[in-house]
Amino acid sequence: MRRFSQVDVFSSEPLAGNPVAVVHDADGLDAAQMQRFAQWTNLSETTFLLPPSDHAADYRLRIFTPGGELPFAGHPTIGSAHAWLEAGGAPRSAVELVQECGAGLVRVRRGQRLAFAAPPLLREGPVSAEERVAVLTALALTDDDVVDLSWGDNGPGWVVALLRDASAVLAVRPDWSSFGDLDIGVVGAYPADSPCAVEVRAFSPGLGVVEDPVTGSLNASIGQWLAGDRLPTSYVASQGTALGRAGRVYVERDGDTVWVGGDATTTVSGTVELGP
Repeated sequence: MRRFSQVDVFSSEPLAGNPVAVVHDADGLDAAQMQRFAQWTNLSETTFLLPPSDHAADYRLRIFTPGGELPFAGHPTIGSAHAWLEAGGAPRSAVELVQECGAGLVRVRRGQRLAFAAPPLLREGPVSAEERVAVLTALALTDDDVVDLSWGDNGPGWVVALLRDASAVLAVRPDWSSFGDLDIGVVGAYPADSPCAVEVRAFSPGLGVVEDPVTGSLNASIGQWLAGDRLPTSYVASQGTALGRAGRVYVERDGDTVWVGGDATTTVSGTVELGP
């Protein structure tokens, strides 16, 4: 039996964020066992805590969607860090901990809420004309609906569409049959006096997640693209509204680093039987 936690991430309201399943002390499990359990939980991500292989890390994390393993994801990073600390994990530093994952070492800052340093982008910049057509078709939008498009791939493969405002984001009705292997994020601004700066949505049907409730990796990509330019250097993003959630993601650009933070609350704890 292994310790198990389910953590609600990116909301201070009960059951209004994005849950992640966390298996503690996952030594001895192979990738096939991890993938089967991720399919069974049917959450956007399920993670497995392991001893680090890099001496600079506090722990190692493997991250699975129902459709496959990811090198990095945001809400699993915060939720797993929360679960690791809650289970008695002792980081080397009093102010941050270091997570080892497929994307390398990820710093997680401690404070009022946990926040991770956005990892370097694997692909960024403008999309091609052919890619633009594919994204617009998948989102069932026209050229006039989209202000700008950019790659923001930090592991899950995001391409991000900036729409004219938050209302346009909430009105998107994708054409799921046209997605292929695209992972698309959309973002649009609220009026200047609103509690949140932007509304965000994330669509990843190829990963087994039709629409993700609240997405740290996508918000990291958006922050790296827009914070300090079209958005303030520090702002709060809303996500999950279309799904009846109340996700809040705290984004801050500090020099060249974008920090992505959010609340985390353990909602389920116990043990799970996953083999030897």
